[in-house]
Amino acid sequence: MCTVPASTLGSIAVVGATGAVGREALSILESRGVAATRLTALASPRSAGTTIPYAGGSLRVQSLDNFDFRAIDVALFCATSAVARTYAPRAVEAGALVVDNSSAFRADRRIPLVVPEVNADSITPADRLIANPNCSTIILLVAIEPLRKRFGIRDIVVSTYQAVSGAGAAALEELRTQAADVLAGRSPTPRVFKEPCAFNVFSHNSSVDPESGVNVEERKMIDETHKIWGDSRVRITPTCVRVPVFRTHSESVTLSLATPASLDEVRHAFTNARGIRVVDDRAENKFPTSIHASGGDDVLVGRLRPDPAVTLDPNARTTRWCLFIAGDQLRKGAALNAVQIAELARNRFSVRIPDASRSATHAV
Repeated sequence: MCTVPASTLGSIAVVGATGAVGREALSILESRGVAATRLTALASPRSAGTTIPYAGGSLRVQSLDNFDFRAIDVALFCATSAVARTYAPRAVEAGALVVDNSSAFRADRRIPLVVPEVNADSITPADRLIANPNCSTIILLVAIEPLRKRFGIRDIVVSTYQAVSGAGAAALEELRTQAADVLAGRSPTPRVFKEPCAFNVFSHNSSVDPESGVNVEERKMIDETHKIWGDSRVRITPTCVRVPVFRTHSESVTLSLATPASLDEVRHAFTNARGIRVVDDRAENKFPTSIHASGGDDVLVGRLRPDPAVTLDPNARTTRWCLFIAGDQLRKGAALNAVQIAELARNRFSVRIPDASRSATHAV
C-alpha cells in the first residue's frame, strides 16, 4: 500500500471529535504533522465551545448542526450511525471525501468497505463516501491477509476478547469506577453494560438474533469479511465477548487454508507483511498481549501452530492452523484505518468535487 503523509490531506474535519475514536483520530493526525489551522473539530451542540488539546495548543469544538462542509477536503466521521446518516451525505454533496467509522453504510453495496492492506483496489475515483469496517473485522483481516494471499482461506473460527473502550468513553470510565469499587469491597453498579465489566467476562453486549443466536458483532464479522473479500463462500464462525481490558481487542483464530502449508511456510508468509508485527517466541512463552498492542499501529500475530486435532502429512504440512492476535481497536480498528483510507484515496485520485452539483451517486 502506498500512502502519503496526512499533511497532504488538505482541510480536515473530525466529526465526533470529543469521543474516544475522534480523539484518537486527532492524535494520529497530530503525529502526522497536521497543523491545527487545517483541522476542524465537530461535535454535538452541547460540546460546542469546549476545547481539545492539540499540538501544544487546543482546538475549539464547533457544532455539527448546520456546519458548512464546502471548505473541507476530508471529513472523518467518528460518530454514531444516526449522525453519519444525517450529515455524511451533506458533506459529500459539499465536495468532501467522507470516511465513516460507523456501521451506517457498511452493508450498502454502493459504498466501498475498506481495509487498505486487504482491498485497497476497491476504491475508485467515483467514491465520495467510504466505510470503515468494524474493529474486530479489521484486526482479523489484517492479521490473516498474508495467509489468504499465499494459501487461500476456506473457513475461519474466531473468538474475540474485546476491550470495553469499544463501547465508548463511558464504558472506559465504567471499568475504572467498577474496578475501584470491587477493590474497595463495594458491589459494582453496571450502567453502560448489563453485566459488571470489572473482573468479569461476558458475551458481547450487542443484541442477539432470537432465531440464529448470532449477535450483531458476530454478524458484522461474517458479513463484512464476505464483502471485503468479495467472497461469500468462506465459512466464518465467530464468538464475541467482552473482557475487563481498557483498550485492544484480542482474537483466537483457527482457520482452514485452501492449500496445505508447513510451519516454516506459514511463518514466511508474514515476512514484511504490512501492518503486522509477529510476536511468536515459544521458548520464552512470548506472544501477543493487550498491553503490548495498546497504542500501537500494528496488529500483533503469534501462537502460530498447526491445529493439534489434525495429523500433519509426510511433509509436515496441514491446512488447519491456529494463531492468536491483538490490535488496538481505537487505532487500527477505527481511527488509523480511517486516516489510511483517506491517505490512500488522496494519493490515488483528485478527490474533491469543485461543484456540488457533480456529487457522485455514491452519496446516499
